[in-house]
Amino acid sequence: MNEDTPPPLPRRRRSPDVTPAMAAKIKYLLSLGMAQHDIAAHFHINQGRVSEINTGTKYPGIEPTQLDLF
Repeated sequence: MNEDTPPPLPRRRRSPDVTPAMAAKIKYLLSLGMAQHDIAAHFHINQGRVSEINTGTKYPGIEPTQLDLF
Protein backbone atom coordinates (compact mmCIF):
# COMPACT_ATOMS: atom_id res chain seq x y z
CA MET A 1 0.00 0.00 0.00
CA ASN A 2 1.25 3.46 -0.70
CA GLU A 3 0.85 6.32 1.73
CA ASP A 4 -2.12 7.85 -0.12
CA THR A 5 -4.30 4.75 0.14
CA PRO A 6 -6.29 4.49 3.38
CA PRO A 7 -6.38 1.10 5.08
CA PRO A 8 -9.43 -1.03 4.23
CA LEU A 9 -12.40 -0.76 6.57
CA PRO A 10 -13.37 -3.83 8.57
CA ARG A 11 -16.35 -5.76 7.27
CA ARG A 12 -19.64 -5.10 9.02
CA ARG A 13 -21.07 -7.96 11.01
CA ARG A 14 -24.69 -8.82 10.37
CA SER A 15 -26.89 -10.29 13.01
CA PRO A 16 -28.90 -13.31 11.87
CA ASP A 17 -32.48 -12.83 10.72
CA VAL A 18 -35.07 -13.21 13.46
CA THR A 19 -37.39 -16.13 12.79
CA PRO A 20 -40.99 -16.37 14.04
CA ALA A 21 -39.86 -19.04 16.53
CA MET A 22 -37.15 -16.73 17.87
CA ALA A 23 -39.67 -13.88 18.10
CA ALA A 24 -41.99 -16.02 20.22
CA LYS A 25 -39.15 -16.88 22.60
CA ILE A 26 -38.03 -13.24 22.73
CA LYS A 27 -41.57 -12.16 23.62
CA TYR A 28 -41.62 -14.72 26.41
CA LEU A 29 -38.32 -13.46 27.84
CA LEU A 30 -39.58 -9.87 27.61
CA SER A 31 -42.71 -10.88 29.55
CA LEU A 32 -40.44 -12.22 32.31
CA GLY A 33 -38.82 -8.80 32.57
CA MET A 34 -35.48 -9.74 31.04
CA ALA A 35 -33.49 -6.78 29.67
CA GLN A 36 -33.43 -6.29 25.91
CA HIS A 37 -29.63 -6.23 25.75
CA ASP A 38 -29.45 -9.56 27.63
CA ILE A 39 -31.96 -11.14 25.24
CA ALA A 40 -30.02 -9.80 22.26
CA ALA A 41 -26.79 -11.28 23.62
CA HIS A 42 -28.49 -14.65 24.19
CA PHE A 43 -29.69 -14.85 20.58
CA HIS A 44 -26.56 -13.18 19.09
CA ILE A 45 -28.65 -10.45 17.47
CA ASN A 46 -28.70 -6.67 17.54
CA GLN A 47 -30.65 -5.08 20.39
CA GLY A 48 -32.66 -3.17 17.79
CA ARG A 49 -34.19 -6.45 16.59
CA VAL A 50 -35.40 -7.16 20.14
CA SER A 51 -36.82 -3.64 20.35
CA GLU A 52 -38.71 -4.11 17.07
CA ILE A 53 -40.34 -7.23 18.49
CA ASN A 54 -41.05 -5.52 21.82
CA THR A 55 -42.81 -2.56 20.18
CA GLY A 56 -44.75 -4.75 17.73
CA THR A 57 -43.01 -3.42 14.63
CA LYS A 58 -41.96 -6.97 13.74
CA TYR A 59 -44.02 -10.12 14.33
CA PRO A 60 -47.03 -8.44 15.99
CA GLY A 61 -49.24 -11.55 15.67
CA ILE A 62 -46.80 -14.02 17.22
CA GLU A 63 -47.68 -15.25 20.71
CA PRO A 64 -44.97 -15.77 23.40
CA THR A 65 -43.63 -19.31 23.70
CA GLN A 66 -41.68 -20.74 26.62
CA LEU A 67 -38.09 -21.74 26.06
CA ASP A 68 -37.03 -25.37 26.09
CA LEU A 69 -35.17 -25.89 29.33
CA PHE A 70 -33.65 -29.26 28.42
